Amino acid sequence: MAHLNSYDDFSPLKEVVLGSAANYAERLHDLSFDMFISDNLTGAKGYYPSITDWHDAASRADRNEPRRLAMKKRFLDELIEDVEGIAATLESLSVKVLRPMPLDPEPATMSTPAWSAPITPPLNVRDNTLILGDEIIETPPTLRARYFETQFLKPIFMDYFRQGARWTTMPRPMMTDASFDPENVTNAAPNIEVPVNPQPSPYDVGPEIMIDGANCLRLGRDLIVNISNANHALACDWLERHLAGRFRVHRMHKLTQSHIDSVVIPLRPGTLLIRSERVLDFLPEQLRSWDLIVSPVPDVSDYPQYDNDDPIPASPYIDLNLLSVDENTVLVNDACKTLIRLLEDKKFTVVPVRHRHRRLFGGGFHCFTLDTVRTGGAENYLT
Repeated sequence: MAHLNSYDDFSPLKEVVLGSAANYAERLHDLSFDMFISDNLTGAKGYYPSITDWHDAASRADRNEPRRLAMKKRFLDELIEDVEGIAATLESLSVKVLRPMPLDPEPATMSTPAWSAPITPPLNVRDNTLILGDEIIETPPTLRARYFETQFLKPIFMDYFRQGARWTTMPRPMMTDASFDPENVTNAAPNIEVPVNPQPSPYDVGPEIMIDGANCLRLGRDLIVNISNANHALACDWLERHLAGRFRVHRMHKLTQSHIDSVVIPLRPGTLLIRSERVLDFLPEQLRSWDLIVSPVPDVSDYPQYDNDDPIPASPYIDLNLLSVDENTVLVNDACKTLIRLLEDKKFTVVPVRHRHRRLFGGGFHCFTLDTVRTGGAENYLT
């Protein structure tokens, strides 16, 4: 295992953690789940180019009553098959693929003083960890069911630590209903969905530090952080203090409700793939002069269709969630023929990879992976 070194998303990739969907039995639909996906379900119309909103928001009047949603075995089997295909593709490109510990086939429910939730597997490993140079930073989760997800990566993190990596865990939130900041209209993204009937708890501490690694864009010495509520702002305060003197932290307000890796994607120094030209209004000024590749609008035919009782949390733009192996080579969903042609026209080498149920399970190739070793360094891409 090489020394931990990852400063960006496009320099040559040498080692990567790929998530696991093994034994994914249930999804918890509660207040934290609803807050997490509100951007993708309710806010796209008029904010970004969008296809029809495939969700009946009116049917979710009881959405904050916690309930467990069982995964359908056929879809899960196909997801596991596709993830293993991603592993094989990366290995064929001479990338070392590391895997987390698998979830036990009969996992116990986890409990904290304030709530309980089923344990979900470490599939979207990008979300709860931020790699900055030689440091692992475990971020405070925004979904209760993923509270202990980074524990499945502990053997990998221990190996990097033994090699000399720094290893930090941001403060863990209590995550009561009062921990979330849905009503701070001065900070919240314009498409945020206010929870219905949040309940008081004896463990309330008010808005807490909560953010996902996928809220951040890494560009050498610069870290761009999307902030859409007080939770993200507190997390950015922490990052600024912790990284002072090593990284420059830039605040980007209200680009999306949370994750930005299906909205703005740096493909190489000087080139961005973006969901819409409106994205430029939110980016640091230095990035607005980069060459732009604007995504084609997704079509319904690009995605499998599901029964009404199958919740679809991911944005229809999820296939922008691609993975760069180097500045010229990208992994793209093989179903996205228009996006593939667009990138090939721009002289990228596209490696088509199958991932059928990305909207159902939420996550693309960037979500599923955590770059731990790239050859790039602390460059000044924003100067």
